[in-house]
Amino acid sequence: MTALAIALLVAVLVVAVARPRGLPEATAAVPAAVLVVGIGLLSWSDALDEMARLGPTVGFLAAVLVLSHLADAEGVFTWAGSLLRREGLFGRVFVIAAVTTAVLSLDATVVLLTPVVVRAAKRLRVAAAPAAYACAHLANSASLLLPVSNLTNLLAVGATDLSFLRFAALMAVPWLAVLLVEYVGLRWVFRRDLRTETPGPDDDGGSCVPVPTPGSSSAALRLPTFALVVLALTLVGFGVASPLGVEPVWVAVVGAIVLGARSLMTRRTTARKLVGAASPLFCLFVLALGIVVAAVGRQGLSGLLGDLVGGLGTGLGGLLAVAAIAAVLANVVNNLPATLLLLAALGPTPAPVVVLAMLIGVGVGPNLTYVGSLATLLWRRVMLAEGVEPSLGRFTVAGLVTTPAGLALGVCALWAGVTVGL
Repeated sequence: MTALAIALLVAVLVVAVARPRGLPEATAAVPAAVLVVGIGLLSWSDALDEMARLGPTVGFLAAVLVLSHLADAEGVFTWAGSLLRREGLFGRVFVIAAVTTAVLSLDATVVLLTPVVVRAAKRLRVAAAPAAYACAHLANSASLLLPVSNLTNLLAVGATDLSFLRFAALMAVPWLAVLLVEYVGLRWVFRRDLRTETPGPDDDGGSCVPVPTPGSSSAALRLPTFALVVLALTLVGFGVASPLGVEPVWVAVVGAIVLGARSLMTRRTTARKLVGAASPLFCLFVLALGIVVAAVGRQGLSGLLGDLVGGLGTGLGGLLAVAAIAAVLANVVNNLPATLLLLAALGPTPAPVVVLAMLIGVGVGPNLTYVGSLATLLWRRVMLAEGVEPSLGRFTVAGLVTTPAGLALGVCALWAGVTVGL
């Protein structure tokens, strides 16, 4: 039974990664979830409990995807792109990508910011690789700051008693430490591109041919004040609502309603586009994946992982080991199922610092391989749609340079913060 459960999980992940003929991720996940319940790998009551547990998290995912779409419709990302200049392009993109990931989640950085960055690089006639790969890396590693920055964060916060502000306070220094590693490491990996003002085609596919984007302009656009204010108030709302016991999904829904009403009235979007932006099939995939992962855990894998991580403790060595295990598991089975498996293995009342170390592992670790996170796979599809084929070699080198150092420095910063009483 254990082998069957693992085989079903592998099949779900293969379809989600490959998406044959453009099929949605839910294509294999939903039948697999029905099968594991139907043949008794997981009881109906346990499956319903898993869906109830994941419900608020999936609801938030849908709401923040709509919010990101509305921010794009209101011109936030177009305005951000107009701020990009040849001089200091990498640094500007780095800051924008880090903030976008932290506030609007990693999907916004991948789907909405990456195309803007690539087109800006073409307009400015510079290599797209440094800024584009920064978007890919920061979509994962810059998601450590807030509970709302990543779906894995939301799942993990539900297993602890950490408030929104407490989570942010504990992860602020690790977030900055990881960003420092990413900035220095990526600048070193792409140092030749950053020195070249007007590059030609890159032999390994890491840079794009500099072709100006038709109709583009370097002039700054109108500041999307209303959208930026709504986004800022939504972020403040997350912090205020958490101590009151209000789920972040309701804050995100309010922000989406306010911004959506304006966008609909001004015809910047449509109801059909809003429904599509919520990605209902992807949300269904997350629920189905949770059921399949729960079945795998019930068949013995959670016990094995529990034996592996349960006795590591909360010292620096133990936290580094937890982060390393999480990073390896993310690159084997993807970071979302890795998070679900590890949370089950850690038990009902895990030490918050151990959960945070695990998040550093599943957040930074996926930068090592394409399959580490769905965001990275989606980034690759976005790049191809923009006419730029990423280089596996450069992606791997960038991952080897930044990922181990980011994991180590991030965990050390977390341990130091907890030790001094943050």
